[in-house]
Amino acid sequence: MSILSQIPLFQDFNSAEIDRLMDLSFVKTYPKGQWVTHYGSQWSYLFVVEEGQITGLKESIEGRSLVVHVLTEGEVFWGLGFFKEGIGMPVALVADEKSQLRLWKRDSLLPILMEDGRLSWRLTQLMVERMLVASQIVEELAFQPVAGRLALLLLEQFEDQSGDTMTRDLTLDDMAARIGSTREMVCRHLYHFADKGAIEINRTEFKITDRSTLEFMAGKGKQSKGE
Repeated sequence: MSILSQIPLFQDFNSAEIDRLMDLSFVKTYPKGQWVTHYGSQWSYLFVVEEGQITGLKESIEGRSLVVHVLTEGEVFWGLGFFKEGIGMPVALVADEKSQLRLWKRDSLLPILMEDGRLSWRLTQLMVERMLVASQIVEELAFQPVAGRLALLLLEQFEDQSGDTMTRDLTLDDMAARIGSTREMVCRHLYHFADKGAIEINRTEFKITDRSTLEFMAGKGKQSKGE
C-alpha cells in the first residue's frame, strides 16, 4: 500500500485516485547533509517524506541558524512558489540523514487542486496547523528566555528516550539552532542547570536529576522548595 494512503492529506482518496497522484509524482533521494533547496530560491514543489528526515533552517547573515521545522516520514511540505509564483523559499531544507522524497511539480498537481475540493480542504487544514506551529516558535523566541527554551528542548528530547538518561545526539550547535541562540549560551546554561541540580552532564549523556526544577525553568511547573 502506498504511503500516500496513510497520510491525512490524501486519506479521502481511493486506490485509483492514489495511483493517479503517484503517476504525477517523482522520487528523489538525498544523501545526508545535502540541500533540498536553499533560502530565497524559487522552488515550486510539494513533497512527502517517504524515508529519512528533512530540517527547515533559517540562517542569519552572521551565520547563526534556527531550526524552524523537522519533517519526518509521512510529513508533507511545500515551497511558497507552489502556491504563488515568484516567491522565494523562507527557509532552507537539508537532509539530516539519507532521505527519499516524493515530489509534485506545481503544474502537475494544480489541476487536481482546482477540480477536487477534498485535497484543497485538507491542505488548508495542514496550513493552519503549520501557522500554529510558527506562532508558537515566534512566541517562544519573543517572550521566553534562552534558559527556558533550552530547558523545554531538553524535556522534549527526554520524552523520546526511556528513563531519565539521554544520549548526547545533539551538538551544542544543534541545540543552539533549535532554540535560536549560540553554542556559548547553550553551554553556559547547561552548566547552570547542572549547578542547580537539575541535570548531570558527562561526555556522552545527560541525566535528569531534578525534573521539577527543569520544568520550572521551562515554565511548565512549580518552583522547587528552597529555590
